[in-house]
Amino acid sequence: MELRLYKTLWGHAGSLSAAAAHAAGHGYVGLEGTADRPPEQLALLEQALQQYRLDYIQEIVTGGDYVPRRHASVAEHLADVERQLLQGKPLQPRFATIIGGCDAWTLEQNEHFFNEALAAGERHGVVLSFETHRSRSLFNPWATLLLLQRIPQLRLTCDLSHWVVVMERLLDDDLEVIDAVAQHAHHIHARVGYPQGPQVPHPAAPEYAHALASHQRCWERIWSSQAARGYTASTMTPEFGPDGYMHILPFTNEPVADLVEVNEWMASTEQHHFAQWVANR
Repeated sequence: MELRLYKTLWGHAGSLSAAAAHAAGHGYVGLEGTADRPPEQLALLEQALQQYRLDYIQEIVTGGDYVPRRHASVAEHLADVERQLLQGKPLQPRFATIIGGCDAWTLEQNEHFFNEALAAGERHGVVLSFETHRSRSLFNPWATLLLLQRIPQLRLTCDLSHWVVVMERLLDDDLEVIDAVAQHAHHIHARVGYPQGPQVPHPAAPEYAHALASHQRCWERIWSSQAARGYTASTMTPEFGPDGYMHILPFTNEPVADLVEVNEWMASTEQHHFAQWVANR
């Protein structure tokens, strides 16, 4: 099995062509980001992917924004899935990661949403992978397990940093739950959270070494599950970002670290980590 890294477009400040050039020059196999863009931007993204021969993972957000509108209906969330699947079709995504649903929904609402979203993916010929994200239907491990029991065909994009915040603890005391969830893991977002936040200031900082190691132990469980399920490659997107995730200095709002450098460090570290894991299997 190999590790295939994708560059996130979240927080990228330059052109789409520059993002693609950076990805191609730094060992990434593709880009991950939204197709919910004006037509001219979609055309530029398609051109950049083709020019640099990059793969693409589509990001789909339902309910209006990354934190969904509290009273957006299940039908509105599903309309967002349908619309964005259509937008992304020209880009031929390898799969789509969906930040979907709402943490306040009933089990019945969640079942309806996920079953209908999966049906939309089948209609459009796009594999869907649903992200473990706070404020969403998969906001904690136990809500996720309950839905997996009802809909075992769900694939997951595992961003475990969100669960760390919701639970206010690292996941080492809940590894049996991680093992169960790992059986459905399709993709990993490699961001390191800590009990009071979804993103440590810098994953290389020694004061957060325990948080990094905790996430890495979980990622190894996902890799083991994927290997057992016949995956020949595991996909991972280093996904440190801005928008309140990056720590800033008071009064000046200066970021405490360089976002590009942080994601590059994460990519390099996980390539090495994965190679070690393969060698020790």
